[in-house]
Amino acid sequence: MKVKVRQETEADYDAVFKLTEEAFRSLDISDHREQFLVQRLRHSDSFIPELSMVACLNDGTVVGHILLTAIKIVEDKGLVHHALTLAPVSVLPEYQNQNIGSQLIVAAQNKALEMGYKAIVLVGHEKYYPRFGYELCSKHNIKLPFDAPAVNCMVMEIIPFALNEIKGTVQYDPAFFE
Repeated sequence: MKVKVRQETEADYDAVFKLTEEAFRSLDISDHREQFLVQRLRHSDSFIPELSMVACLNDGTVVGHILLTAIKIVEDKGLVHHALTLAPVSVLPEYQNQNIGSQLIVAAQNKALEMGYKAIVLVGHEKYYPRFGYELCSKHNIKLPFDAPAVNCMVMEIIPFALNEIKGTVQYDPAFFE
């Protein structure tokens, strides 16, 4: 299903809250609070309005949302690399498995490239994200500041060979841990 992907506006906030809540409601791996994470991140220093995007039907109904926010990857010697994290991507249950999440991911990656970002880190499904170019963080000497299964910790180069220069531990905005 083809949708229009555009930057989220304040007028979309209520719809995004509801669709995020619905999208994660029945997932066992969820804490069912992703909608509150989106709210917190919008008010954080890591928020980048251009990288909060919605998927809309022809009639304007918002059926999906993706959010990329700023992170730092800090090397042991203190060198800091700026990157992004993808969290979350949400699609209303009745529109899932119709390529909407894929359209959101590709649009967000393209916008991030246009804005000059080099890499995106995420914790996600090991069979879904590799199709978009995500690889294991461990392959690139990138660590997360919390325990998560290695197969779910991934990173993607937006700019080719960027990960040759980037290594270290991810620093997330405190909004992720509230």
